[in-house]
Amino acid sequence: MSETSERRMSIRARLPGFLRRADPAVVTAFGCILLLLFLGSLYSSNFLSPDYLLQQLKVASFLGVVAAGMMVAILLGHIDLSVPWVMTAGAMMACAVAGFGDTGSVAAIPAGVLCGVAFGLLNGIGVAFLRIPSMIVTLASNVVAQGLMVVYTGGFSPQDSAPPAVRWLATGAVVPGLPNAILVWGGVSVAMVFLLTRTAFGRAVYGIGNSERAAFLSGVGTRRVIMTAFVISGALSAFGGVLLAGYASKAAQAMGDPYLLPSIAAVVLGGTSILGGRGSYFGTVAGVILITLLQSILSVMQMPEAGRQIVYGVVIIVMLLLYGRAPPNR
Repeated sequence: MSETSERRMSIRARLPGFLRRADPAVVTAFGCILLLLFLGSLYSSNFLSPDYLLQQLKVASFLGVVAAGMMVAILLGHIDLSVPWVMTAGAMMACAVAGFGDTGSVAAIPAGVLCGVAFGLLNGIGVAFLRIPSMIVTLASNVVAQGLMVVYTGGFSPQDSAPPAVRWLATGAVVPGLPNAILVWGGVSVAMVFLLTRTAFGRAVYGIGNSERAAFLSGVGTRRVIMTAFVISGALSAFGGVLLAGYASKAAQAMGDPYLLPSIAAVVLGGTSILGGRGSYFGTVAGVILITLLQSILSVMQMPEAGRQIVYGVVIIVMLLLYGRAPPNR
């Protein structure tokens, strides 16, 4: 064992127990959050105010819902590039269904989510049964969704507005002072933690991410698990789009485009291996908050959108260099 490794082990041994057990990437992400809060406070005295931080969590909730689905795909060693227009399609369908009176208003959210389920099922069949690389099939699904929405709207923003139930879910507050969007993200987070850590499906996802062949030989229905994972990713992408439509009061063309790179960056920043098989949802939560704070600081600095995309790309590359090359635990 090298001297450097011995020194690292010695330092780690002196840390408190919860820090020794923590994923270094998660600890790093939370450390970066504290750093961004400090830097933000230097630009604006209101950056650390409770109202501003609550607003940032509300904005983060939309990305958090989408990143939850992206994480499931990445844990398998795959990726879902259909997020932008599945979000848009889910939002547009929810607003369109709401136009059919009271019944439509009730069915708006389920209709939007089912739209995402349909595209997720298409992705899952392509990856699991047709063995098409996920990057190709999800990119194709994204183009299909884009084409369908352009045909539906004629290339213009739809005239349908978000129904009251969707607006309340995104902007209301059933608990005074606490936006519903944060509660929704909290509910999705609890469900994801339970799914990934307490169910056979979650264990199968990690197993497939480590080695699909080994998981298959051990009796795991790999095709079913992969298809289900992409359905979950599609459903959560569409649900995120529905929430975003409620926040903006209507759906819009390409409204999901700004969420693809940040959702991937949030998952990678949280320590989930891009190769699959390793990652914690708590890390993804930290990554979402980190990305949101980074966006906020870049906005305060008035950095143009092109500069922000460069920053996201650099962040992903750095995290891949730090954690992405390490082989999954076998």
